[in-house]
Amino acid sequence: MLVIGQAIAAYPDKPIKMMIGFAPGSATDIVGRIIANDLSNALKQPVVVENRGGAAGTIAADVVAKSAPDGYTILFAQNGLAINVAANPKLPFNGQKDLVPVVGVAATPHILIVNNSSKAKSVADLIDLLKANPGKMSFASSGMGNSDHMAGELFLSSTGLRAIHVPYKGGSPAVTDLIGGQIDFYFAGMPVGLPLYKGDKVRALAVTSKNRFSGAPELPTLQEAGVKGYEMTLWQGVFVPAGTPKEVISTLNSTILKMLETPEVKERFIKAGVQIAPMNTQQFTELYNFDISRWKAVIEKAKIQLN
Repeated sequence: MLVIGQAIAAYPDKPIKMMIGFAPGSATDIVGRIIANDLSNALKQPVVVENRGGAAGTIAADVVAKSAPDGYTILFAQNGLAINVAANPKLPFNGQKDLVPVVGVAATPHILIVNNSSKAKSVADLIDLLKANPGKMSFASSGMGNSDHMAGELFLSSTGLRAIHVPYKGGSPAVTDLIGGQIDFYFAGMPVGLPLYKGDKVRALAVTSKNRFSGAPELPTLQEAGVKGYEMTLWQGVFVPAGTPKEVISTLNSTILKMLETPEVKERFIKAGVQIAPMNTQQFTELYNFDISRWKAVIEKAKIQLN
C-alpha cells in the first residue's frame, strides 16, 4: 500500500502517451497537441502524441480503455466518441464503464451554411424551403456518424423535417459541393465553415451552441432562430482508463484547467477556431453521459445505421 501511495505521489515520473483517434492536422489533433505541449511543460514530463486513426476515433479509445490505469496512457477525444458509444453496442469496449472523463477543454459550435445563391437567407427561410420540399433537399457531412452529420440529424429531429443526408470523406469536399450547388445546407465545423463565411464564399445562417460564438457574434443561435431547445457543440477533452487513481485524475484535471486560464493557451485556441470551454470532471462526465443518451434517441428516431 505504501508503494502504491508513493507511486501516486510521484506522478508523473515518466513520459505520458496521449492517444488521438484522428489524423495529424485534424481539428481534434490540433487541439490535442496544444494540450499535450502545455501539459508536458506543466508536469515536467514529455507528453507524446500518438495518432491512431480509424473507426471514427474508436480504435484509439479501445487502446486507452484496455491500457494500464496508471495515468500514463490518456485519450484526447471529441463528441464522436459519445456518438459511437450511442450507436454501436458492439464496440470492443464499454464507453461508460471502461473510460473515465477527466476534463473538458473545448466546446465549439457548428456553423449552418448555405450557398450564396440559396433562397434561404435565414433559418426560418430554410425551414420553409424544407417544408415545401419534403425529403428532396440535401445536407452534407464529413462522414456517417460524425459531429456535423449528427448536427444535421438533430436539426431535422427538432423540427420534424426531412432531408437527404449526403456523407463525404471530409469537410473540404462537402464544402466544394455546397458552393457548387449540389448540396443545400451543411452544419460545418467551425474551422472549416468560419473562414468561408468570413471570406464571403458561403452564407451563414446560425450557430449550434446555446450562446453566440465569439468569433462571429452577429450570427444567431439555432434557438434564437426559432429551433426550440437546439444546442450542440463539438466538445473535446481528456479520458483515462477506468480504475485510474483519483489522485492521478485530480492532477490531470487541475493542471489542465489551470493551463486553460493562461493567455497563451487561449490565444492558440482562438487561432485554431476553437471555443475554449473548461469543464471539471463532474461537468465533463455529465456532458458525456447526456450526449450518449441524446444521440441514442436521435439515432433511433432517424433509424440511422452507423455500424
